[in-house]
Amino acid sequence: MRDTAKKGNGEKRTVDVSGSKSDDDGSFPVKIQGAGVDAFELQVNGFWLVQDTIMSLLGREEVAPRTSLALALSGVTLDLLAELRDVKGFKAGVTLRLVEEPYSPRSAQAHLGRVQEMLRAAGPQDALMEGRSPSVLHTLTQTSEAPPTPQSFKNKRANSKAEQSAEAPPPPAYIQPGASELPPLTTLLPNNTHSDHPSYLLDLSLSCWNPPPGFRKLQGDYMYISVHTLEGKQCDITSSPRGFYVNRSTLDVFDPRPAASTPVCHCLTDLLSHLSPQFKHNLGALKHRPSLPAEETLSTPARTLSWLGISSIHSHKSSFSGRLGLDQELNTQAPDWNKEIQAARDLPQRSLEERLQRDRALLQVNSAFISAVTQAAEKVIDGLVDPLNDSREEPAFLWGGVFMSVPAHGEEWLGGERGHRAAQRLELQGVQCYSDLEGDLQNLHTIPTALADYRGVRLSAQALAPGLQGPEQAEVPNGQLYGFSVGPLENPARRKLLELLAQSAKALALQRHAVLGPTGHQLPLFTSVDAQGILGADGRYYLLDVYRIMPADTNFLVEDGDGVETEQEAAGGDGFPRRYPHALCRLRPELVKAFIQHKHDQFSAGVKARMEESGGVEECINACDSRSTDAVRGACKDVGSVSDIIFEMRFNPNVFSPGVKFPDSERDAVALQKRLLKEAASFIINVQIPAFMNDCIQGPDVPMDGATLRQALHQKGINLRYLGRVILTINQSDLKNQLRHITRLVFTEIAVRCAQRIFNGYIQGVETSNMSAAVSHFLCCLLVPHFSSTSIGEEPKKRSRRRGRGGGGATDSTSWSSLSGNELWSLICQDAQETYRLKEGLGSNVDHLVEHYGLQKISLLREMCLKTGIQLRLKEYTFDNRNKPPISYDDVLNILPVIKHVTLTTADATKKFQAAQSNLQKGLLEQAYEKLKEASYLFGRVCDDLHPEACHCLSLLAKVAYLQGRPAEARSVQLRVVVISERVLGFDHPNTIRQYVLLAVYLFAGGETALAQRCLYRAKVLLLTVHGGDHPYTAVIDASLGLILQGEQSHQYLQSALKITSSFKGDTDLTAALILHLLAQRLCVSGDYRGGMNLEKQAHSIFQNKWGEDHPQTKCSSEFLKNITQQAVRVERSIRQGGVELCDALPESLTPSLDTTLEQLALVNGILKTSYITRIMEFKEMLKEKKAAEEAEKAKSQSTNEKEASGLQANDGEATGDEKTNGEQAQEATEENAESERAKTDAVEKKSDQVNVNGEIASHQHNGDCPTNNGEEECRSDITNGVSTKSQSKLNNITMSAVVNGNECDVSEGSGDVKKQVETE
Repeated sequence: MRDTAKKGNGEKRTVDVSGSKSDDDGSFPVKIQGAGVDAFELQVNGFWLVQDTIMSLLGREEVAPRTSLALALSGVTLDLLAELRDVKGFKAGVTLRLVEEPYSPRSAQAHLGRVQEMLRAAGPQDALMEGRSPSVLHTLTQTSEAPPTPQSFKNKRANSKAEQSAEAPPPPAYIQPGASELPPLTTLLPNNTHSDHPSYLLDLSLSCWNPPPGFRKLQGDYMYISVHTLEGKQCDITSSPRGFYVNRSTLDVFDPRPAASTPVCHCLTDLLSHLSPQFKHNLGALKHRPSLPAEETLSTPARTLSWLGISSIHSHKSSFSGRLGLDQELNTQAPDWNKEIQAARDLPQRSLEERLQRDRALLQVNSAFISAVTQAAEKVIDGLVDPLNDSREEPAFLWGGVFMSVPAHGEEWLGGERGHRAAQRLELQGVQCYSDLEGDLQNLHTIPTALADYRGVRLSAQALAPGLQGPEQAEVPNGQLYGFSVGPLENPARRKLLELLAQSAKALALQRHAVLGPTGHQLPLFTSVDAQGILGADGRYYLLDVYRIMPADTNFLVEDGDGVETEQEAAGGDGFPRRYPHALCRLRPELVKAFIQHKHDQFSAGVKARMEESGGVEECINACDSRSTDAVRGACKDVGSVSDIIFEMRFNPNVFSPGVKFPDSERDAVALQKRLLKEAASFIINVQIPAFMNDCIQGPDVPMDGATLRQALHQKGINLRYLGRVILTINQSDLKNQLRHITRLVFTEIAVRCAQRIFNGYIQGVETSNMSAAVSHFLCCLLVPHFSSTSIGEEPKKRSRRRGRGGGGATDSTSWSSLSGNELWSLICQDAQETYRLKEGLGSNVDHLVEHYGLQKISLLREMCLKTGIQLRLKEYTFDNRNKPPISYDDVLNILPVIKHVTLTTADATKKFQAAQSNLQKGLLEQAYEKLKEASYLFGRVCDDLHPEACHCLSLLAKVAYLQGRPAEARSVQLRVVVISERVLGFDHPNTIRQYVLLAVYLFAGGETALAQRCLYRAKVLLLTVHGGDHPYTAVIDASLGLILQGEQSHQYLQSALKITSSFKGDTDLTAALILHLLAQRLCVSGDYRGGMNLEKQAHSIFQNKWGEDHPQTKCSSEFLKNITQQAVRVERSIRQGGVELCDALPESLTPSLDTTLEQLALVNGILKTSYITRIMEFKEMLKEKKAAEEAEKAKSQSTNEKEASGLQANDGEATGDEKTNGEQAQEATEENAESERAKTDAVEKKSDQVNVNGEIASHQHNGDCPTNNGEEECRSDITNGVSTKSQSKLNNITMSAVVNGNECDVSEGSGDVKKQVETE
């Protein structure tokens, strides 16, 4: 059973102590006691190692901060490397005893580290102090109403409107429709700089008598610690193998003997509690404080930067780690990162459990490597590490086991500094490609690699490569086995390496080819000429220098005037190919994959067309002659397949590489490769960029900032060097106005990327003491037109003189202060023209982008800070005052390294997640729910859910749980999703904004209206800051607020949502029709029936034009319009008659119930899809046809039986009786079947009638079920029984129209295949 994933309940995995057995994965509870710890129960797995169990125990609140513990069973200490199930006498419910182990000098230091970490009591402000993105949800919800219990959901939902509306806070003025001012930045993050945690000690540091003298070391003294308690008592503590005790030393006298009546405590906090009653009291309060969820306390795999922070002047917390010497002592031994990562990669993968342990080990080592790279970058650039070589142009450094290098810019063919930066980025991309390979290809290793951009310098960080540092070994042939410079060589190691390279080339669509080596001999290659293959001293095969592993992009390669002609250029375009500032323009892996799929579609169409010309597809296949073979061969030749008998696309990465020569035998292959690469370049222009534009209009996740824009472009395989082309294509299309938010984002991205390149050179020449002033000056020049200041450069010099730093010396250059706003913007425009070929340009200053494209300066500032690692003070910034700099040097809190690294995940969880998405597309919600639970469990096992993919998985799990009528579970899961998104992606990331809105839906479903409104307020504040209000997702937030709020505010937000939706999607869009209906409902509630009738007429017209008269959506709209008209007539007649018959009560058909509002919220936010309406209508019609056919068959059968009965003779009575009996049985069976089908039809009709204009579906249909109780497939099989083959074929190719996140999409189902035109989360 170990290969079966545990099915969690969608909530955070907690210790289950309710029974002796949990689920089916071998987990069960055991009792833990001893070592001064109160007994408690722990859920364990039989396959856990003893040391893993101890590590789990050390993280428990009951045990912390104790360390150096062992486990014993029946008085026998357990082996650390033994599995629990192999321990004799181990079973469910057994009692394991904690045993205190003697300390070593290193474990004693580690114990001190645990103590100071616990006493530090980290909070949200500490994350900001460290430059990490905090979780804000806790501060948002801590003053809200308590979450309801599942039993109270039903009652609370019934009267939530009346109870909660008074408690709900009104929307702030800055997020109301039409607000002219942006939300204050101080609303984005909690601004409380004072810690709520009490103090524990006045001082905890190394004693002045440390280190112990030799004679005391021989008696077991490790170190001496000085303690100053809150009561004012000072004493020295000795650390020894047995633990800690108070000695007799004072500030003046060294006396290491134990003090009178002092205990020896294994845990330092026990001794401190004995010395200080106040420490004991505060420590007890600390241990009994409400525990935070694991998502808020566990460390993330990589640091997510926060561009805002709190002031460090008054909020810097005292840490004991420096005074205890922990920062220096614990990092003296540098790890071998390559050895660590390769050892994790080589772990067994035979079972699911082994794969999960391997993935978790890989993720942990990779996270530690990223952390080491971050620290190494800071140490190197800060000047704390001496270079390994004497080269001033290309220095190399080694710190913490990380090899850091700054490549020189000597190779001019690459394009100078930009070319080398591109080479570093492409090297990381190549390492990612080979790291993602599975199966036997994992035996082909790469060196752990990362990039660090810090203070304008890009450092390439790698682990030490094996075989290049160690001595030669006779049994392991150490050296290079593969590469351009390797001559003819034959040995088993080379053959094995070539075999691995051949397999990897197939997986990466690379072509085996031959080039001419340095001596003129032919050299077979599977990679670019730069790549080198070695056999390391550890016996593993490594591939190095993979920065040109992807094929060239010929749109940016000028060679003999032969270029790529696109459709636009044929009509007089802007001229591709063209030169680029560097010579390393390569295609992205996503583009290669999409182009191969495009070619495969052409191949399939070509084969079909040729077979049609030869007599038809079926005839060619059945004839088994050469016609089908000829069709395949012809299609292969047409599309450029490297094989003439099967479709196979491969690419030669060395084509168009300077200095590479091919033998004559490769002439035809090289010509074919040039043709394919030019077609691929044309494919970007003519197919992928228009597809990206279409996704930005119809897709569910429209980009909001630079990060999501880059992600959307990269998913289509479009490099960022095409940003200028994207703007040109948008301007030439009819969708220019609908894509204005994308135009705004692209211009912002261009301006920020150009400014970043200028900033890199600008900041490198600045002295450290002037760093904050230089950064603030650059930002002011970027954001304030015509900014220039001479006094800004003098203030740091005055400050440095006061500090005694010699300001004004030869090295204290203030040339950075001479930069002006006009000069900076001129440099940005020049770079934009060189790089992106912008015809219109960026204008004379930043105000041009603000006025013409609606760009926000605060959004531009955010993007600049995130790209360069700048952290600013959390305060309000005013950019309109040209007499005062908006950003001062005190506002720059820090500059942090921006790390680019390899991303890792678990393949098993990803496959489960993808299977769940497929089931969800088919409408199989129950199966999707089970798959999502399994995937979330697997993600939790590997990365503790702190991973972007795990965040998306849990978000989808919450949606499915909500659709299945589990709002409490959806709420619980979504709370975790918001925290994960804030910490892993960023507190203001677009995904965080969307998750807040979904959380508001689930909270409102549970009756927590006030908290739901606060979540929507926060989402609106974040969106207005990140992008602005002119974005399609603003309509989603405003429509949600309009549904939750009451009265005039509801009407205002719905009007705003309608205006934004119409401007981006047009007046005839289905989303606009839905909002029109919502407005009509609200007007009816307020008594304006004529206004509601006019709006519903518009909605009905849209439904009728889109779906026709017979569609249930149109019919329900007609019914609603009829009810409005009747009510309007009644009211008007009553008014004419003096109000005699006027009724104050609104008809039930016009009053939206709470369930109606919930389903409208689900539709607006893309949780529900109106596709179910179409499918139910189709099923209803099919059942009616089946019922009519069976009734006709029944009548015909009865007529036949009557004729046969009249022709029978009387002397055959017995036989006649038997036949009559059989006929009666058959008739009864027919009647029963007909009655059953009639009942099914009635049930479907009844359910279909429940569907109104909002796409509302009963709760059992929320589960994705059809009219039967066995899911969609059984329903379909029931319907097709007795239906003709033609009808069944028609049924299997249902085309459904859906509204996802307010966007229309088409989903075609047939034979289990789903064609997705809209990507779902």
